[in-house]
Amino acid sequence: MKFRVIADAETVLGFRLAGIEGSVVNSSEEALDALKEALNGREVGIILITERVAQTIRHEVDRLLYSTTFPLILEIPDSRGALEGRGNIRDWVRSAVGITL
Repeated sequence: MKFRVIADAETVLGFRLAGIEGSVVNSSEEALDALKEALNGREVGIILITERVAQTIRHEVDRLLYSTTFPLILEIPDSRGALEGRGNIRDWVRSAVGITL
């Protein structure tokens, strides 16, 4: 099972240094094409897509998140950080179970 990242150039470069292939996208059309390519890759088990890229194709990302179980699609912050208004895992755990990580 392989990872695939769909993101801006800096984020993709960082993941390539860790051995994870990716697609650099600069538009919603490129993002949709990269997502379709990743979904068609038989070995791809986890697709990492940055929050900013996901926002440009929100309808498709949400459709996949709620209708498929494989591959797993995860939204991650890009090289500029998390989008404003998005919580982080520490905050979610703290509010759900009252434990600070």
